[in-house]
Amino acid sequence: MEVKQSDPMNLQLDPFFDLSKDCLCIADYDGYFVKVNPAFIELLGYSEEELKSRLISEFIYPEDKELTAAHRERLKKNVPLVNFENRYVCKSGDVVWLHWTSTPMENERLIYAIAKDITHKKKLEADRILHLGELSEANDKLKQLNYTTSHDLRSPLNNILSLVDLIDLTKIDDVETLDLIRYIRLSAEGLKTSLNSFVDTFKQNDISNRNLEEVDFRASLQKVRNSISTLIQNAGVEFHLDFSSLESVRFNAAYMESIFLNFITNSIKYARPNVTPIISIVTDQKNGEKTLTYSDNGLGIDLDKVGHLIFNLNQKFHDNEDSKGVGLYLVYNYVTSLEGSIDVDSKVNEGTTFTIKFKA
Repeated sequence: MEVKQSDPMNLQLDPFFDLSKDCLCIADYDGYFVKVNPAFIELLGYSEEELKSRLISEFIYPEDKELTAAHRERLKKNVPLVNFENRYVCKSGDVVWLHWTSTPMENERLIYAIAKDITHKKKLEADRILHLGELSEANDKLKQLNYTTSHDLRSPLNNILSLVDLIDLTKIDDVETLDLIRYIRLSAEGLKTSLNSFVDTFKQNDISNRNLEEVDFRASLQKVRNSISTLIQNAGVEFHLDFSSLESVRFNAAYMESIFLNFITNSIKYARPNVTPIISIVTDQKNGEKTLTYSDNGLGIDLDKVGHLIFNLNQKFHDNEDSKGVGLYLVYNYVTSLEGSIDVDSKVNEGTTFTIKFKA
């Protein structure tokens, strides 16, 4: 019996389009929806006619319109869009977060797109950042209390010891009283020694000398690049590297990888639309000072306005949907916890440069 093979081009795709739980749509180059599936209609709350009769930009959250428009222009130049997130305003007034993958069909002058509703995920991330901030604040207060208490208690102890020294023991004949004075002095000296030891130990733990090793810059960077290779490739990042003056430094390996990860992902998130991200990483060693300089050509930061906040927790300086306000806070704490320092130089639309000075 002859078996007739089905032609894939003739397969009916409407059931897939209609039954998908993800939001599927087709848009034209003029900025209008040509087709939307039921999941998209249900999520936004508009009728199919309403969605098709208005410009797509009218449904986008105001703060996301400019960035979305820039990516739409890239789509019209036949550049696919992946891992893009923006907000839409529902008919009810609610705001939803969508994660997009879009492919242009230049011959048809159409854009085929899939969007996933990630509103719940964004809420969880916001809650996590809020809790992280609260924990960090509580931890800072606890550390300050420990330092303050340990430091301040030594003053009255020193006063007690001074008062004991002022006592003229030759004027005291009672043996029990003399013994009691000696015990008071011994107890005060013992408590002072314990407090000094506690403060020194606390400081030692706080600056984190744990897990230090000779960290190779190139190997650490390559490990990070491998872990986010798809993100780097999609963004078209160009790297300019020079580790010839300083190939390694004594540091925490996990911290170094996290620093590179946060710097690179920030450069990609805050790249200028239609401008290839260029990242430069240079190490140097002069007069005993070891430095790492990281630069990009991204959107930059207005340091006159927000320079004093740049390393604080939960600070965001651009309307980027993926910004959490945590990365630079972590980088700062990694560097300073190991007694290094970090400086920033930046100009709007000219890029940003971070200079890390390692502990000598």
